[in-house]
Amino acid sequence: MVGLGNPGPRYAKTRHNAGFRVVSALAGDEACWRDFRGLGRYARWAGALLAQPMTYMNDSGSFVAALCRFHRVPASDVLVCFDDISLPLGRMRLRPSGSSGGQKGMESIIASLGTAGIPRLRLGVGPLPPGWEATDFVLGRFSAAEEDVFSEAVERGAEAVRAVLEDGLEAAMNEYN
Repeated sequence: MVGLGNPGPRYAKTRHNAGFRVVSALAGDEACWRDFRGLGRYARWAGALLAQPMTYMNDSGSFVAALCRFHRVPASDVLVCFDDISLPLGRMRLRPSGSSGGQKGMESIIASLGTAGIPRLRLGVGPLPPGWEATDFVLGRFSAAEEDVFSEAVERGAEAVRAVLEDGLEAAMNEYN
């Protein structure tokens, strides 16, 4: 399970750190995080790996590809969680594969792994307000009301990941999509 985001406190509560937040919700306070070649960090959890790239969003693929090679994990066994401005705030979608949808971190992972056959959990942070640049919007923070909605979505996202591990992707898609 790879949660996408940008490292550092400046980005912690931004829309772009949706994936980081789901991974953190799963890991809890007891996670024993390990550095992986300065590219990111990972922890063992419930028989799986939780991972967060520390490379900034646009270069997430370098970490994910290196981690997958090292642990011999095929792309089809990776679940990537990230923000999606095309989904309304709080909505989520599990998919077995697909395009990046314009999300630069997912684009980097697809390019680095050489396949779009990567399961993903998209968390809605949209819609993009008229007149806004996508970068400014995703790097912005939620309003208090939006944060309440999104915090619930993070918990549902963590539940969906648990369901993928316990029941498989298709069953989780049927329950959470």
